[in-house]
Amino acid sequence: MHLPLHLAWSGLTTFGLDRPRLRTSYYRIVLAEGRHDDLVQYLDRDLLVGLWPALRTLVSRDVREVRESAFGELGGSARAAA
Repeated sequence: MHLPLHLAWSGLTTFGLDRPRLRTSYYRIVLAEGRHDDLVQYLDRDLLVGLWPALRTLVSRDVREVRESAFGELGGSARAAA
């Protein structure tokens, strides 16, 4: 999957989503750099919920708090993983 430069402005811009490490990097970049339209276009909701316990440790506190408050199921998956 290819990300535009406004998201992936440093390093890789193409990610093989079949590879767990690249998939996690892809999701981290979109979560940290993306706007609402980017989240809708580039992320899969079910996959995001499944990856969230690991992803929440890879993003800043601000990103984590905004995403968990906007998407209640992310906060729930974080509590379940604790």
